[in-house]
Amino acid sequence: MIHRCRTFSIATTLLLGLLGAPAQALSLPQPPSVPAKAYVLLDHDSGQLLASANPDEPVEPASITKLMTTYILFDEIKSGNLALDDQVTISEQAWRMGGSKMFIEVGKQIPVVDLLRGMIIISGNDATLALAEHVAGSEESFAGYMNQYASDLGLTNSHFVNVTGWPAKNHYMSARDIATLTGAMIRDFPDLYERFYQQKEFTWNDIKQYNRNSLLWTDPSVDGVKTGHTESAGYCLAASAEREGMRLISVVTGTSSNNARKSASAALLNYGFRFYQTYKLFDADKPITEIRVWKGDRDLLPVDAGGPVYVTAPRGGRDKLATTAEVTRNLVAPVEKGRELGTLNITFNGEPLHQRPLYAGTDVGTGGLFQSLIDEFWLLFE
Repeated sequence: MIHRCRTFSIATTLLLGLLGAPAQALSLPQPPSVPAKAYVLLDHDSGQLLASANPDEPVEPASITKLMTTYILFDEIKSGNLALDDQVTISEQAWRMGGSKMFIEVGKQIPVVDLLRGMIIISGNDATLALAEHVAGSEESFAGYMNQYASDLGLTNSHFVNVTGWPAKNHYMSARDIATLTGAMIRDFPDLYERFYQQKEFTWNDIKQYNRNSLLWTDPSVDGVKTGHTESAGYCLAASAEREGMRLISVVTGTSSNNARKSASAALLNYGFRFYQTYKLFDADKPITEIRVWKGDRDLLPVDAGGPVYVTAPRGGRDKLATTAEVTRNLVAPVEKGRELGTLNITFNGEPLHQRPLYAGTDVGTGGLFQSLIDEFWLLFE
């Protein structure tokens, strides 16, 4: 007999009142008016967009492109394929790169760690190309890696043809993709992110240059991330800041000046921190609910979200949060751990706010013949 899986909703056991005494929710104003072609304000832990304009429109990212280049290099370091003290021989092509430069010299050997500083802190196009050639042999091959990584990270409105962000046809990202990539870097490589992105200056060949992210000087909560500018792209900035355990990521593209991108980013970050708060609803190892499994070697299956569950809501409004789990019904063994089984719906004041997929928290094997026969009988009534 074939059993069709249906879904049903159950209230989870979350008692939001246990998070602390209820506070009066702030009245939520409209986000600041930002003079940018596209922008987003993203909460890092919950993944929620708190403000946006044209978030999925492909735009020219300029040197923000180097975030993807850096992500791949960090992944190479994490996987053991690249070491910070590896020596990179500088090609003539890298030496000849225009735009912002670290001023490396052709034929010289330079450690990866210094080239990373040249790429991240001062946005050196020469350092960026030298690293890409060292890893992939050519810029074209490295750009192929970039597009593979973009697909794996779920960047649906991004395509790369070079590693620096030099203006080129069919080279683009969206503001949402930039924020998603920034969050992935912070999540996947926290130590490398902290080591490189907070540095304000770098000296090479007796030439001191400064990080173009001027928010690092005026906002102590900002610890990254990357600027970009070309004639056609305008002034762009991806920034990340953490205050009282809450991390926000802002992205602005196509502004008119360095001051404009800085002011727009600061306005978005201050708005998010002032009016929103991120709550941790479930720990990574805490089941959200349990569901009945038929014909298995156990009757109840714990269901989780595959990690901790965060939600961002108006500050002071935790008592207005509620959760409901919508999960598969008439589930028949075997069930593999990690199988998607439903959705956790989070509401604020009765209105939909956020969703998370729900997964099987453990394996459930097939039960014995006697158990299967009994469950087969009861399933007739289900």
